[in-house]
Amino acid sequence: MLYKQSYNTPFSQELFQNPTSEYRAAPFWSWNCKLDTEELRRQIRDLQEMKFGGFFMHVRTGMDTPYLSEEYMQIVQECVEEAKKRRMLAWLYDEDRWSSGAAGGIVTQDEQYRQKYLLFTPWSYEELGGMETPGGFLSQPLRNGKGTLLARYEIELDRQGCLAGYRLLQDGEQQRGDVWYAYLETAQPNPWYNNQTYSNTLDKRAVERFLEVTHERYKSRIGEDFGESVPAVFTDEPQFSRKHTLNFAGSKMDVTLPWTDDLEDTYHETYGGSLIEKLPELIWELPDQGVSVTRYRYHDHVAERFTSAFADTYGEWCRSNHLLLTGHLMEEPTLESQCAALGEAMRSYRGIDIPGVDMLRWDLEYTTVIQAQSMAHQCGREGVMSELYGVTGWTADFRDYKLHGDWQAALGVTLRVPHLSWVSMEGEAKRDFPATFGYQSPWYREFGYVEDHFARVNTALTRGKAVVRVGVIHPIESYWLHWGPSDQTADIRQQMDENFENVTEWLLFGGIDFDYICESQLPFQCPEGKAPLQVGEMSYDAVVVPECETLRASTLERLEKFRDQGGRLIFMGKCPRYMDAVVSDRPAALYDQADKAGQVIMFERQDLLAALDDFREVELREADGTRTTNLLYQLRMDGQEKWLFIARGTEPYNKDIPRKREIRLRIKGLYAPVLFNTQNGQEESIAFRHENNCTVITYYFYDYDSLLLRLLPVESADNSAAENPVDGNRAVGMKADEYDGSGREERRLPVEALTSFTLSEPNVLVLDKAWFHLDEEDFSGETELFRADNLCRKKLGWPRRGAALAQPWTIEKEVISHKLHLRFQVESEIAYESPYLAIEHPEQAQIVWNGEEVRACDAGWYVDRAIRRIPLPRLREGANILELTIPFGKRTNTEWCYLLGDFGVQVCGSRKRITAFPQQIGFDDITRQGLAFYGGALTYRIRLCSGGGDLRVRIPHYRANVLHVRMDGQDFGALAYPPYEAELGRPAAGEHMLEITAYISRQNAFGALHQADSEDKWCGPDAWRTAGDAWTDSYRLAAAGLLSEPVVIESLV
Repeated sequence: MLYKQSYNTPFSQELFQNPTSEYRAAPFWSWNCKLDTEELRRQIRDLQEMKFGGFFMHVRTGMDTPYLSEEYMQIVQECVEEAKKRRMLAWLYDEDRWSSGAAGGIVTQDEQYRQKYLLFTPWSYEELGGMETPGGFLSQPLRNGKGTLLARYEIELDRQGCLAGYRLLQDGEQQRGDVWYAYLETAQPNPWYNNQTYSNTLDKRAVERFLEVTHERYKSRIGEDFGESVPAVFTDEPQFSRKHTLNFAGSKMDVTLPWTDDLEDTYHETYGGSLIEKLPELIWELPDQGVSVTRYRYHDHVAERFTSAFADTYGEWCRSNHLLLTGHLMEEPTLESQCAALGEAMRSYRGIDIPGVDMLRWDLEYTTVIQAQSMAHQCGREGVMSELYGVTGWTADFRDYKLHGDWQAALGVTLRVPHLSWVSMEGEAKRDFPATFGYQSPWYREFGYVEDHFARVNTALTRGKAVVRVGVIHPIESYWLHWGPSDQTADIRQQMDENFENVTEWLLFGGIDFDYICESQLPFQCPEGKAPLQVGEMSYDAVVVPECETLRASTLERLEKFRDQGGRLIFMGKCPRYMDAVVSDRPAALYDQADKAGQVIMFERQDLLAALDDFREVELREADGTRTTNLLYQLRMDGQEKWLFIARGTEPYNKDIPRKREIRLRIKGLYAPVLFNTQNGQEESIAFRHENNCTVITYYFYDYDSLLLRLLPVESADNSAAENPVDGNRAVGMKADEYDGSGREERRLPVEALTSFTLSEPNVLVLDKAWFHLDEEDFSGETELFRADNLCRKKLGWPRRGAALAQPWTIEKEVISHKLHLRFQVESEIAYESPYLAIEHPEQAQIVWNGEEVRACDAGWYVDRAIRRIPLPRLREGANILELTIPFGKRTNTEWCYLLGDFGVQVCGSRKRITAFPQQIGFDDITRQGLAFYGGALTYRIRLCSGGGDLRVRIPHYRANVLHVRMDGQDFGALAYPPYEAELGRPAAGEHMLEITAYISRQNAFGALHQADSEDKWCGPDAWRTAGDAWTDSYRLAAAGLLSEPVVIESLV
């Protein structure tokens, strides 16, 4: 059990104030270099300072310590010991990179465990051989010409492209028409799997081998800590070989489907009959809109083979060894994505102790989270995990982190896994889906402002049990019926996905919390139908069937009894036609009964919400009486009391303009609510009234607010606490001018247009373009360094550098025989005495500055300990030439360099130059004020003259990860959320120094500065290597700093 302090114990105010490690996030700690134990210990201290509760030891691209070796396991053990010493949690991760199952290729060195798939093709191997296996993060099934022929088919299509007839050809039988071939192929080696392959996740033996290689190794070394300081292991994106369809029914193209050696046998054991005999029905549509029961059974069977082989086997091992299993599956959000990669997502959650999701970029995948939460509810799990914040880039700020953590907390997420915290930024690691949650980010010591909030939320939302009265039949099995040629089925499938998303969002944002019901698991979770419908640990008073086309006989049996005993059964839209994919009158009979009772509704939002209004526990309305459309909630029963958490579930229109809304909360039942301030850890009173056996609260919300209420039951109505509405900003420890209401005189203090400032680190000029040549060739034109690296590798016949290469630990050290020569030109308007060069591995480089060879004297580090500072001779006015000569091998990292100093930097298009250091700056984008590439902390020093009244400052327009406010040396804390105000107390009349520190992101020094596609939000390694119109030689800089003057208000008595 993870949340032991949340079970069968009274709520603790002390725990809420100071949550322990299990309630706190644990980032993916990216092990991406040659590991050093002392550095890892130091970083564990950093993570604790950031208020994280632990870390997942996660091998990533760049790992140069042999995976699972004795050296590696010793390092793991020492990190566990350091965590124990600090009362932190050391979480395991089960793979070298991802997806889980191959143990970094160790498992699949044995070919019997390699991934397999069916190739269905109009070309025999004699007609068309294999294709080159592509690189990339995933092993895509692709014809390789090395498989085993399973069958040949004679195919006849009608004029509509439907399957008019087909025939399995016997060995040696001559064909009369079009012939298609079915081959069983085995995946071929791929650099991403260290020149091995992904594993066969349909084969239990392969998964057992994976557990033997990986988990038994951990057990032998740190097994005594399982269930204590090592609470769980993370499995990442397990999947089977992707399903594909024909583009057009008449297409001549390869199609691949997940398969394994004994699939025909286990299919026969389950359903009777032969799958291979009817294989064409998986590919083409039947005439007259017929439904293939074989297709339905195939998708069901593959989903069950995957779940039983991977999740069940894995989960059983973990539970036998006192270790929790967490993690997430591949591509859970849509019906299409989960059908292609998993069959269905919810089925696999049965084997996972803390079901999880990944929510990368700023995606709002409500379907993904609600599926995991539903099975967590039904299986009685402690919570839900989310791998979040990844791929968002350096500019993500604390507002983003709070909003996207909040909405997921409202949908049941208790374990946040921020993605990533890099051990090192060396080489390709710095482009591994930034930003990093570690010391390399200038704001890392401020992150407790975010973490304390979520840890406190968790101390409440891990207590008791979710109050959910509505269940919805998951529509994935109806989707399987239409996995056919895209020209014939894509429109239907897209509509089904749209319906799936609509039902999810209509209910969640309409204030009806619900769970999805997985048909394949219902017989085990619900032995008999009754009202309410008991599904595992949950019971539902109402069940919705959202225009499903087929229902299982086991589902119908339970729904019939549920309705007969008074349960509310609601059908949306059309009547199901099939039972287990076979035409049947039984669904129609149940549909007709519901129709007569007025419980068949149109597929419309308002009809759905009206049909379920009797089961509403919480109502959220705007001041004008309309329902809110962007708030989510979670309600939990904790003994006799309840907890209610409300959060925003959509992005605000404009971060910079605080928007205040009056919201009316109506909670069924009589309660005395108490506000729990998650930002400062205090209990606060809140105004309420009782009305018609409900508790009503009027509350002012700002865009990034959330609200945590403890609802204490009372026996009779009491309106003595009814007062004016409460401002939402109180929940983050601030006080808005609207809340003051004292009638005191207020005046705005003048703030000068220009102000002095200080930097936490030297200013920087990015050296990302150079003239170059390889060995004894002539210099090329000026070229961006990653492009130059690509050209050199192409010339040598080497693979391009990127994230999807074999790990360094698997590659033998090479004898390097080539040299890369780089020449940078630095234009300067000034002379400057003591510049520094920041460069990786300076000891390997020959450095020449303006014709003078420079000795690589180490002077510390810049941003990351892998980037070293080297003193350079004097910078002269005009042109300066930096020449670097580096050994160039397959493992060489050709990286940008940085010139550091107390000078200014201006950028115009693709050109840049050094200028005099600005002595003052205005309240505008600092990239236009001599700090073009700067990415550290910047403190504005603002002189004020007060009259002795109460002061507050408002700073709504900023571009920084977070702000911090001080005045006259007194600390007033972090500032991140609307209304962007901080109280400054009542200083004596006279002059004061207001200091506002903006923690500027690293985007303009380390981001994808030449990415021209502003709509591409995927901040991964390829963003630095765009081509065509997605590339520009100009610098695309992100705005930074305070973008308008702070507003300082004085209230006089």
